Amino acid sequence: MSKTITSFVGLDVHKDSTAIGEAEAGRETPRFVGTVGPDLGQLLKALKSLGKPETMLVVYEAGPCGYGLARQLRARGYSCEVVAAGKIARRPGERIKTDRRDALSLARLARSGDLVKVRVPDERDEAMRDLSRAREDAVRARLKARQQLKALLLRHGHRYGGKSSWTLAHERYLAEVSFAHPAQDIAFAEYRQAVREGHERVERVTQALRTQSEHWRMRPLVAALSSLRGIDFVAAVTLAAEIGDFSRFAHPSELMGFLGLVPSEYSTGNTRRQGDITKTGNSHARRVLVEAAWNYRFPARISRILQIRQEGQPKAVREIAWRAQLRLAHRYRRLSSRKLHPNKICVAIARELAGFLWDIARQVQLAT
Repeated sequence: MSKTITSFVGLDVHKDSTAIGEAEAGRETPRFVGTVGPDLGQLLKALKSLGKPETMLVVYEAGPCGYGLARQLRARGYSCEVVAAGKIARRPGERIKTDRRDALSLARLARSGDLVKVRVPDERDEAMRDLSRAREDAVRARLKARQQLKALLLRHGHRYGGKSSWTLAHERYLAEVSFAHPAQDIAFAEYRQAVREGHERVERVTQALRTQSEHWRMRPLVAALSSLRGIDFVAAVTLAAEIGDFSRFAHPSELMGFLGLVPSEYSTGNTRRQGDITKTGNSHARRVLVEAAWNYRFPARISRILQIRQEGQPKAVREIAWRAQLRLAHRYRRLSSRKLHPNKICVAIARELAGFLWDIARQVQLAT
């Protein structure tokens, strides 16, 4: 591609404007082309003045404006890449940031090959990812509503004596709660209604996730990942939607790095110092894996629910899932015996679990 590209264009994309910078092949100083509005026609007109689509590479940072612009430019013959904003090199001491400078910097770094591109997902995959994240937001909103209700009860001395909240027994307890002032009864009723609505929203989005996944091209991958302990349907859909094509990772360590589960490192000379995990990459998939890792604190076994999830899966997938149970359950016990903090243990288990995800994904053929 470097032999045919003669113009490297950097776009600093915002909701209401797009700044354009260009760096021609060679060592010429990048030049600022100008700023256009959000209309695609204005951008295409500016790009047309710079040359032919087949001789141009257009780049912009991944951000809130999404991948729609990349798809539109690619459909019109342009080579367009979305780059990781967190991995763009910055000069030490640089304290001035403007749209103009950002566009010129993107063009210059694109010419030198110092940008890290991100995967532009298929539109169907992105749609499932949006639905998965909608469920995640619904769960978070339900949790917040429950916390607010419990806070009201605690402030006024109402303490539930049962073992688990939000069960039928807990609902019967809430139905009998009363307060000294009518205004407090109204507040309590509103909080309860918010909890009910939050729960209904989670159930509604979960059902939509099941319905929409039936004809999704990644349905076989979702079923295969569900063979692992701790990875139920929702977790499997989240992982498939967030990670996408596992084949782009040549080795499990690359997937672990993408998920931000590898330790940071500050080493020099003969000194090697490792710190907390990097937490770079996809936080949604990382959260799912860490939550799944808690399941490996129990001895390895095939439960009835897990057996149902594994029905119809190839022998190779079931063997990998069982091997994961044996290794991760043993590793959890071994790390626990060293008196490590449970959270650190779960992160270590999640990192290895990512390797088994990668291995299972290699066994699955996806439709294009």
